[in-house]
Amino acid sequence: MSFYDQLKFDANGLIPAIIQEQKTGRVLMMAWMNRASLEKTLDSGRTHFWSRSRQKFWMKGESSGHVQVVKDVAFDCDGDTLLIQVEQAGAACHEGYQSCFFRSVERDGNSCRVTEARLESPEQIYGKK
Repeated sequence: MSFYDQLKFDANGLIPAIIQEQKTGRVLMMAWMNRASLEKTLDSGRTHFWSRSRQKFWMKGESSGHVQVVKDVAFDCDGDTLLIQVEQAGAACHEGYQSCFFRSVERDGNSCRVTEARLESPEQIYGKK
């Protein structure tokens, strides 16, 4: 049996993928994969995803150069979530932060705080739009 047979893709053929920096354990981002993007990720050693908003297949770093080199791909006990450990080049977040999880909610529940320094501005990463 292929490991793909153990995965539970949703009704749209997607599965959430948590991307983690292998060396530090820091969660960098979460994105959606379909079978084709997972196959491309395994074949190329670079992360590929399915954009629900753009209805488009994409490779992390194709615009920014901030690619993710895949070190390990695992899936949870239910087969409904992937954990992909990577070596991240540059910022993982399109807003220029190392992680997309750069904000923490304050205990009062009404505010949040930025928890890491921005590495680059979106303009520096993607150029003027």
